Amino acid sequence: MSVHRDPDRWTYFVGQQPIGWHAPGDWRMFQVLTSQLIDSAACTQAEVIRAFGVPKASVARAVRRYREGGVAAFFGRRRGRRGGTVLTADVLEEAQRLLDQELGRAEVAEELGVSADTLRKAVADGRLRQPCARPPADKSTRSVQDALAAEALGTACTRVGERVMAAMGGLSGAPTRFEYCLDVPYGGVLSALPALLANGLLSGAEGLLNPLRGYYTATQVLVLMGSSALCRIRSVEELRGEAPGEFGRLLGLDRIPEVRCLRRKLTELAADEAAARWAADLSRQWMEADPGRVGTLYVDGHVRVYHGSQTAPPRRYVSRQRLCLRGVTDYWVNDALGLPFFAVEKTVDSGLLETLRSDIVPRLLRDVPGQPSAEPLEKDRRQLCRFVLVFDREGYSPAFFREMWQQHRIACITYHKHPRGEWQADEFRTHPFSMPDGETVTMELAERGSLVGSGQDAMWMREVRKLTDSGHQVSLISTAFGLPLTELAARLFTRWCQENYLRYMSQHFALDLLGEYGLAPIPDTERVINPAWRDLAKRRNAANARLTHRRAKFAALALHPESHADSERIEAWQRRKAGLLEEIESFENQVRELGEALRATDHYIRWDQLPEEHRFQRLAPTRRQLLDAIRMIAYRAETAMVPLLLDPHTDQPAARALLQDLFCSSADILPEPDRRILRVRVHRSSRPATDRRLQRLLDQLNETETLYPATDLRLVYELAGDPAPETENGISSASAR
Repeated sequence: MSVHRDPDRWTYFVGQQPIGWHAPGDWRMFQVLTSQLIDSAACTQAEVIRAFGVPKASVARAVRRYREGGVAAFFGRRRGRRGGTVLTADVLEEAQRLLDQELGRAEVAEELGVSADTLRKAVADGRLRQPCARPPADKSTRSVQDALAAEALGTACTRVGERVMAAMGGLSGAPTRFEYCLDVPYGGVLSALPALLANGLLSGAEGLLNPLRGYYTATQVLVLMGSSALCRIRSVEELRGEAPGEFGRLLGLDRIPEVRCLRRKLTELAADEAAARWAADLSRQWMEADPGRVGTLYVDGHVRVYHGSQTAPPRRYVSRQRLCLRGVTDYWVNDALGLPFFAVEKTVDSGLLETLRSDIVPRLLRDVPGQPSAEPLEKDRRQLCRFVLVFDREGYSPAFFREMWQQHRIACITYHKHPRGEWQADEFRTHPFSMPDGETVTMELAERGSLVGSGQDAMWMREVRKLTDSGHQVSLISTAFGLPLTELAARLFTRWCQENYLRYMSQHFALDLLGEYGLAPIPDTERVINPAWRDLAKRRNAANARLTHRRAKFAALALHPESHADSERIEAWQRRKAGLLEEIESFENQVRELGEALRATDHYIRWDQLPEEHRFQRLAPTRRQLLDAIRMIAYRAETAMVPLLLDPHTDQPAARALLQDLFCSSADILPEPDRRILRVRVHRSSRPATDRRLQRLLDQLNETETLYPATDLRLVYELAGDPAPETENGISSASAR
């Protein structure tokens, strides 16, 4: 037995066969059909009471009436009753309108100025229809109903008919339908929906991601993952600890997918490189939305440590832990404010320079908007460039700078790895300038032209030094010849924004989690370090270290001879020197032989040439790429909301903390389908000052007039406890204040 409830029709099924239907507010037909099902033993009275939230006495009375008089007992008029004289046609129409708004009989009777008994008789005679009682909306009652549903399809699976139809292939995605609910956990995260949509959560997803079959749609899954990321639910597995029915009410569903189902849905969405295509399209959209910030791009690597045992990826240095650990390296590309564009994952990491040359620069040349054409670049060969790349000392290479400038006209800025000597203090001048985030700073700067590199890789570059308070000089070099001195310093010293982004994402959005247990093959043409070369290099370095140690000991003995001691001590001193000399000669021979063997061994080999015992596999990127794109959207959405909370008493960290509390707070979800409004009533905080900031934020969100995805309901936000009526556009007068 199942019931499929549409906004305009409730259809009753026994197995797969429909047996009847009625309008949602037709109380008589509801009694007729449920009484027939109970009488025929298709269901019990208790199941009807639990499923629809109707009184026990009402169900029992309807069953008794059906058994005594059949269907006619619900529609026949009582003998001797006169027609209504108080409830005229106009009064009946008004009464029906009030009943459709789910007002009680007593309230309708008082509004119309008639007795409650007169209204009751009109409902009994069929002149008026009273909608079925709305199920209680408090959290306690919802939790009981969700738990009772576990006896059938599962916890909170209350839309039985729709789920059965989806399982049989008769329904492609459950409709988004909201219920009147109070105190919904994490309800405050709905305030971030306008920002999530504005930053591309659903942009291009329908055409680029794979379609989903079954009960859940791609839109619902993406909204779920974006909302859970903002709620600091760090992984898919952590959703096991949340009430599925309560989280489902944020999506207009009975419950969210079970974790195994959700992992399967994410894999289906991202299969066949769909996640990579969607992420690339988002990156282009973000760049085109703000071309001014794309003129300077920041590149940095971040290692995700792998703690599993399915494979053994190469070790790489993890600076935050100061250890060499197994993992994968992601090279992130951000703007001057730390907002991300994309990341390039490298299981076989050949270094920042090779990743820039083979993966990042070709993509930027294709995607960065507003690049000068060939004619202006040809006219101004000295200063004009396409864009500027900023990275740390790992990317220091005069040959790379020369290649980028001569072949692509791309300028580079980084720290000078080998500055020569100290500059005179009188060369430095005080320069005030603005950082990209608007902060005004003052630095002691000086500039010279420097020949960086040697041989054919040598190139004249701009060298700028910053004098710190301690007297230390920080040197940077650049091929951005058209930028002012202060602009070079501002762009390099803004690298902390990208560092802060990586740290914040690791702490709040689980950036370091790999998110998938699968493996993927590595192409046979991939170049990897030769294990034999690595072993020879390790042995040569060890022999070289021992040689250095022996030479130091020999030098110490030579500086302190035993010439004035007795003969025994002199002989012992000579024996120690002779022994050290033999060890030095032995280690010198080892270093020379290992060096020759190292030069005769290939540094890199192809993957298909790698010995079997040294082979490893790539961690499957499918679901991880999709989750990374959603995390970037969530971070951008939160960052976009921060300026709406800034004031003289609230800085950016405080604004982010306030948003985190807002996303995790409870809210009332109050749909008004007749007015096409979805009202989200956010619970108040513990401080009036915070409530004033939240009210200012919600006012600005209401101005966006955002529609909830896949519905025609406009989101209207307000704080709880505001009794002010709505204005014509659906926004309360208190919100307008």
